[in-house]
Amino acid sequence: MKIAVLPGDGIGPEIVAQAVKVLNALNIDLQLQEAHIGGAGYDAEGDPLPASTLKLAQESDAVLLGAVGGWQYDTLPRDMRPERGLLRIRKELGLFANLRPALLYDELASASTLKPEVVSGLDIMIVRELTGDIYFGQPRGITTLANGEREGINTMRYTESEIRRIGRVAFDIAMKRNKKVCSVDKANVLETTELWRQVMIELSKDYPEVELSHMYVDNAAMQLVRAPKQFDVIVTGNIFGDILSDEASMLTGSIGMLPSASLDQNNKGMYEPSHGSAPDIAGKDIANPLATILSAVMMLRYTFNDEANAQRIENAVKKTLAQGYRTGDIYTDGTKKVKCSEMGDAVVAAL
Repeated sequence: MKIAVLPGDGIGPEIVAQAVKVLNALNIDLQLQEAHIGGAGYDAEGDPLPASTLKLAQESDAVLLGAVGGWQYDTLPRDMRPERGLLRIRKELGLFANLRPALLYDELASASTLKPEVVSGLDIMIVRELTGDIYFGQPRGITTLANGEREGINTMRYTESEIRRIGRVAFDIAMKRNKKVCSVDKANVLETTELWRQVMIELSKDYPEVELSHMYVDNAAMQLVRAPKQFDVIVTGNIFGDILSDEASMLTGSIGMLPSASLDQNNKGMYEPSHGSAPDIAGKDIANPLATILSAVMMLRYTFNDEANAQRIENAVKKTLAQGYRTGDIYTDGTKKVKCSEMGDAVVAAL
């Protein structure tokens, strides 16, 4: 298993180190090679996605990524900012399907800001289209009108094939779960998502066992905090998925618990925690590495089809939480507060 390891910025190197520690504890044949991305890529080679990093990612079976970004890069030209490196690598690798599970471990029910009875047993999979929509649509930019006033332009657009492709991912996942797909759009206002809804309805005919429902994005945002357990698989576009998946992460007690997978047509993937680089706590050894460790679980499951070792790590995480170990973001009275590296050690010990 050849894995490109891209720690990135902020807490990225700290959390990725723990995931690598856990993977190495499995005693399986891994070839891990590190490279720069984001601000680290700019610092090292003047590019948030250096050519050598992209080449390594293309030649690897999977990519394990930490996080990108930092306040010190905010004044760089837009194309040189860390986030552009992340968008570019997704595009270059054809990673169109972003899977973000929101799973609440029983031990963390009290860590959620919602009442335990609302979130206990929560298990949602959000399927977000990742390479289209308003983040990539053209035309885009900031222009100056004839009267001297500035205008910002971004274009929301999807082709039928892009919608159908991500829809199939969602329906296939639903077939292995509770056979329910909720397609989130804004079809009452946006023609782009009117087409989205039409294609999802057409596609659903190929999956007669799956119950398809539709929900406007504003209502979906409300329902996620009102009654989140009504959802099984949510499928939506890039910008709506970005927002809803971050909202869903807080149902689990902390965004530090939310892994993600970004897959291409052949299940080659880039695996990363859903949270950012948190530069305010970087270098303090207090970040939660569990989202990154669980991202490695998704890597074993989706790219390498190694369900046995995926479950080994999952069970080790559950055991670690059951033993009361908590980083600061999920700490509650009566549990054991540990550092980032200590949480990684605890998961390894549980293995």
